Amino acid sequence: MLRVVVMVSGGGTNLQAIIDSVKNGAITNTKIVGVISNNKNAYALKRAEENGIPEKCISPKDFDSRDAFNKKLLEEVKAFEPDLVVLAGFLVVIPPEMIAEYRNRMINIHPSLIPSFCGTGYYGLKVHEAALERGVKVVGATVHFVDEGTDTGPIILQKAVEVESGDTPEILQRRVMEQAEWKILPRAIDLIANGKVKVERNRTVILP
Repeated sequence: MLRVVVMVSGGGTNLQAIIDSVKNGAITNTKIVGVISNNKNAYALKRAEENGIPEKCISPKDFDSRDAFNKKLLEEVKAFEPDLVVLAGFLVVIPPEMIAEYRNRMINIHPSLIPSFCGTGYYGLKVHEAALERGVKVVGATVHFVDEGTDTGPIILQKAVEVESGDTPEILQRRVMEQAEWKILPRAIDLIANGKVKVERNRTVILP
C-alpha cells in the first residue's frame, strides 16, 4: 500500500481528484495518509477534514527563520511516513534536505507542457497568461519528479489541451485542470503505486 502525503496551498482541486480516484478505484494500492498546507485558509484542508484525512498547516509566517520552517516542514512530512509526496499546487520552495530525503519519491503537477512555460515565476494563472500571450495553439499539463531545479525533474506523464478562440487565462486554466491535470496526476500516482515507474539517467521509464 503506497502511503501518500499531499501538499497544497490553495483550493485543492487536484487533491480532490486524487481523493475521488482512490475512492472510485482509478488509483489502486494507495492510501492518502496526510495533507499539509502552508496556508491555514486553504480550502484543501477542509477537503481533507471532510474525507477523514489527517491535515496540518505549517506556515512560514509562524517561524523566525526559513531554516526553522524548513526543518519543521520536513519533520511533519516524515511523521506521516509517506512513500510518496505529491505537490498539488504547493507554492513554497521545497528545501534541499527534503528533496534529498524523497529523491524520486516526490512528484509535482505543473500546468504546462514542460519545457514550455515553466521554471521560476511560472505558476498558477501566470502560466496560462504567458501561453495566450505567446499565441500557442496547444497547452497542457505535466507530472514530474521533483529535483533541485524548478520544474526540471524527470517527466512522468504529459497531456495536451487545445487552446480555443476566446480563451481567457481563467477559462484556459479550468480546461487544463479538467482535461489534463485531474487525469494525469491520479494516473501517475497509480503507476507509482503499482511499481510501473522507473527513473534511469534522469528520464522515466513507464513499465508495461
